[in-house]
Amino acid sequence: MATASPQHLLDDIINTGQQQQQEEQRQEFLSLLETIVLTIFLSIIIIMTVFGNLLVMVALCKDRHLRKKKTNYFIVSLAFADLLVALVVMPFAAIELTTGQWRYGEIFCLVRTSLDVLLTTASILHLCCIALDRYYAICCQPLVYRHKMTPVRVAVMLSGCWLIPTFISFLPIMQSWNAIGIEEIIEERRAMTGGSNDTSCVFLVNRPYALICSAVAFYVPLALMVLAYQRIYVTAMSHVRQIETLQRAGSAPVSGTAQVVTVRSSTSSDPLEHYRLRTTTGSGSPSEQAPITNSRMRIETKAAKTLAVIMGCFCLCWAPFFITNVVDPFIHYSVPWQLWTAWLWLGYINSGLNPFLYAFLNRAFRRAFLVILCCGDERYARQGSCSYGQTRRACSAASVNGTSMALRLSFLPNRSYSDNGRTILANEHESQDSLGPL
Repeated sequence: MATASPQHLLDDIINTGQQQQQEEQRQEFLSLLETIVLTIFLSIIIIMTVFGNLLVMVALCKDRHLRKKKTNYFIVSLAFADLLVALVVMPFAAIELTTGQWRYGEIFCLVRTSLDVLLTTASILHLCCIALDRYYAICCQPLVYRHKMTPVRVAVMLSGCWLIPTFISFLPIMQSWNAIGIEEIIEERRAMTGGSNDTSCVFLVNRPYALICSAVAFYVPLALMVLAYQRIYVTAMSHVRQIETLQRAGSAPVSGTAQVVTVRSSTSSDPLEHYRLRTTTGSGSPSEQAPITNSRMRIETKAAKTLAVIMGCFCLCWAPFFITNVVDPFIHYSVPWQLWTAWLWLGYINSGLNPFLYAFLNRAFRRAFLVILCCGDERYARQGSCSYGQTRRACSAASVNGTSMALRLSFLPNRSYSDNGRTILANEHESQDSLGPL
């Protein structure tokens, strides 16, 4: 039986070693490339979040028109919470994710985790307060809104947004209440990661903490936001139908007068809705009523899309994390850490989206941003919201944290309109006085 010569054996060993070395180099290159791409991606998220939220805060400080609206303080407080998320929470999470280990000790691990829970919960509670503020402004009479949203009540709501999260963050986490009954599981998880308490930051929660924390930080605010925005949508559409009723009943200008009704309705940020319905009153033919109905359908569709964007972004970013947070303790903590990390960073991304959803799409904030970015160019200075042409017009507007509804009617010189129309415009004018100029 022939045997391989020593030279052949030596060649095989060398070839095998070279192949293994090439494979190791290939794996190292892919790992390095993956780390570089991940670092760039996470850095972009952090930078965009810092820039967007910082711009919102600077705009409120520099623009006195924005400071006149007390409701804008909800937006700037939200921006401050999201800015802290980007500055205090995201960088350490990114370093841990890219390096694969925690380098800052066990105590700072608890502090970082507490800040994570505190700031992200504060951000979500701010979104809930913005929704409630819009509900009172849109769905209640102006005087009721003034009574409900006093400066003291706004301050109390803002204080609650920051104080409530402390009861589910620093207090239970620093006392290790979240780890009661699962100490062995946490130690096993640390052993699996190959590190000690000082080199691995493992955070697991028991069932009571998971249920209470998720309810306070997500499920209760989500329910309030859904109810508030549902009522806002219904009320906004009723305003559109009231205007349509005035048109069809002839309550607006008499026959031969061109009537313009501009409805700009948006939730959260003055986006999307800027509609103009043109009719010639005095003619009740079905062919002339059809454009009104079609325009109303477009308004309702776009308003629904706007609300879908607001709630969709919120739910898409945070629902996966909080669903997993509730389910994981009941399935013996079997959710992979990669999935946890993906859901957590998806929630962080919400802090970067908030400036766009709640400020950048607001006309007043956009104007302030242009002034800041263009070094105070006066071409972008605030202009009046009402203009007068050959016919005199009554202009009114209500703007609520970016939620605005402007009704503009063209009247004859004698301004003959019904009591119902006068009431609608009067209510809108009171809302404008309580909320500041558009």
